[in-house]
Amino acid sequence: MHCEVCQENEATVHLTQIVDGHVKKINMCEACAAKSGLEMKGALSITDILLGLGGVKPAGRPEADRACPRCHMRRADFKKTGRLGCPDCYETFTAELAPMVQSMHHSSQHVGGIPVHEELRVQKTAEIAALQQALDKAVAGENFEEAARLRDRIATCRAQGSAAPEKGDV
Repeated sequence: MHCEVCQENEATVHLTQIVDGHVKKINMCEACAAKSGLEMKGALSITDILLGLGGVKPAGRPEADRACPRCHMRRADFKKTGRLGCPDCYETFTAELAPMVQSMHHSSQHVGGIPVHEELRVQKTAEIAALQQALDKAVAGENFEEAARLRDRIATCRAQGSAAPEKGDV
């Protein structure tokens, strides 16, 4: 099979990309893959490819130079283990982590589940926040009967054991 880029050399790099459910396959020679930014010098694991650690290096300090100031973990150690050493690693390796989180979660931040023992408290806190917004809107619109009803509902929710902070507390 010939390289789809140069149409001359034998294709030795085979990439499959799936975007929005559409599969796109590209077969390239090693030279064209290198020109495209793929680094073919060392062996890559599927984890490296999925996490974006095998290809283009982030701009800035060289890879060998980058290390966490607190635990001294290097980028190469992170690449090898897939784990960070301490909380400061998140700051040090933010250039590598941001695209990984975006790719894995389809968002720039993780939105996970709620522990079962916290679910009721989280629901009550959200309910109180929504009621507080409605209360603010009712007061601004001088709908004082609605505001009084909402105030009483907020008080009832708080009395039921919600740990939501009072307005102005932070």
